[in-house]
Amino acid sequence: MSRVSKHNYYLDIAQTVAERCTCLRKKYGAIIVKDDVIVSTGYNGAPRGRQNCSDLNYCMRDKLNIPRGERYELCRSVHAEANAIIAASRERMLGSTIYMVCVDAKSGELVSGTSSCMMCKRMVINAGISQVIVRDTNEEFRVIDVNDWIDNDDSLSGIFGY
Repeated sequence: MSRVSKHNYYLDIAQTVAERCTCLRKKYGAIIVKDDVIVSTGYNGAPRGRQNCSDLNYCMRDKLNIPRGERYELCRSVHAEANAIIAASRERMLGSTIYMVCVDAKSGELVSGTSSCMMCKRMVINAGISQVIVRDTNEEFRVIDVNDWIDNDDSLSGIFGY
């Protein structure tokens, strides 16, 4: 009998969490795990009490043909990582791992090569999370050391000639 690896076990759970998403573009699921215990979960969707894109039947960023990674201020959603961080206590996040999965909302296919946006990277760093594990296929994933995000500060790219 073969068992699913621990990382894929948590990624499977994050993928199930993504099924709660209300975004019409991409469905993200995230779970924070520390000491082999799930600390919190999060998925992308509008703030509590506001209408979701799935309720409105349109995405403003799609309507305006805004490419991936741009103009997030026009998005109704709070990102999955942010929602997982909001739901957790700082003590439980220190040294933890966040597992992330992205699924295309239209095709239902896994989206490989995904990463946190700049704002979510900042929140992950400030939350004290140590690792980000991102699913690329049903069996393959990437392990990101959050210290790399600190050491290689991509928020300075292109500013003042750097």
